[in-house]
Amino acid sequence: MTAGGPAASLRQELGLLPIAAVIFFNVSGGPYGIEDAVSSFGPGLALLLLVLTPLVWSLPVTLVMAELSSALPDEGGYVTWVRRAFGPFWAFQVGWWSWVDSFIDIAVYPALFTEYLGHWLPGMAPLSRWLIALAFIWILTGLNIRGVSIVGWGAVGLAVLALAPIAALVIVGLGRLQFVPWDPLTAGGTTLAEGLGLGLAVVMWNYSGWDTPTTCLGETRNPERVFRRALALSLPVITLAYLVAVGIGLAAAGGWQEWGTGALPRIGAQIGGAWLGGWITMGAALSTAGLFLSLLLTNSRLPFVLAQAGQMPSVVAKVHARYGTPWVAVVLSSVIYSGFAVFTFTELVVLDIWLYSLSLLVELAAFLALRRREPGLARPWRVPGGRAGALIAVAF
Repeated sequence: MTAGGPAASLRQELGLLPIAAVIFFNVSGGPYGIEDAVSSFGPGLALLLLVLTPLVWSLPVTLVMAELSSALPDEGGYVTWVRRAFGPFWAFQVGWWSWVDSFIDIAVYPALFTEYLGHWLPGMAPLSRWLIALAFIWILTGLNIRGVSIVGWGAVGLAVLALAPIAALVIVGLGRLQFVPWDPLTAGGTTLAEGLGLGLAVVMWNYSGWDTPTTCLGETRNPERVFRRALALSLPVITLAYLVAVGIGLAAAGGWQEWGTGALPRIGAQIGGAWLGGWITMGAALSTAGLFLSLLLTNSRLPFVLAQAGQMPSVVAKVHARYGTPWVAVVLSSVIYSGFAVFTFTELVVLDIWLYSLSLLVELAAFLALRRREPGLARPWRVPGGRAGALIAVAF
């Protein structure tokens, strides 16, 4: 392996579809894992949350990201925006918090991959699970080192494969509708207001991550325009994937009390037979591959840009001379993820949304600070509504 120094160049190879697929996997990866919301909050409230959350949480964040990516389309994305607004100290904090958060967030997916494999390999020992998780991590790490174009188009292919069985579930389920999907509204034991408050916090995790792909703006072609279009493409796809899978699943299969993590394959088998259940399991496993592949791409750029700014050892900023990727940052990140992969999915996901929110708050503050301090900064696209529109987006 040959490797260039910190001055070696990254390659701008991500077009509209690849960066949209990277966004899709950074935020969602499909409806796999959303099942718990149904049994926890009730079918009606779960469906309501799947509609409300993208409106009050995802849409405002995407508007902010669209403006900042058009004005400052630099590698590192939100880290560079915070540096410009508040200086190197807060840029380091945001980059560091986000990278540490990724230790938990990204290690979720090898763990989830092994859980889905349990459909075919029941009774795996903990050591076997960890070894399978390690193989999963390092195969996808190799692809990340080989180039951003491979990762981008790999994400496109995995997105299609992950969503295909969900499309089949919807098509088959439409011919078997027999239940009212939003009945009952709540699971009982809580008021609607209490359920909305708790449920929104839970479902937020399934709609989070819109800022993360900005870290590879420097590897995106025409990022001022392409990233904004990719956001506009991804948001409705992600929302519909959640909504139609849950809605049709409830209307065709019922049994909302039994919806839990990994229930979609069972629901698919109930609606369409063993072939559909197996296909959905395969789609879920491939979704975790797309999630890890894409999240490793975007989160490994955090130590890379911090090292470029002199805030981490300079070796972390090395770029592969042949493939144009920050290979040291990729390998370093994967070594850490390998250690965290020993934990279970539930243990990891509990911590994730809180760590993520810390950095997002600073990013939104940077957005407002740049609006106030640099009104003349060229912004090819702006959050509509002037100062009031900016404040409303951040308030949500």
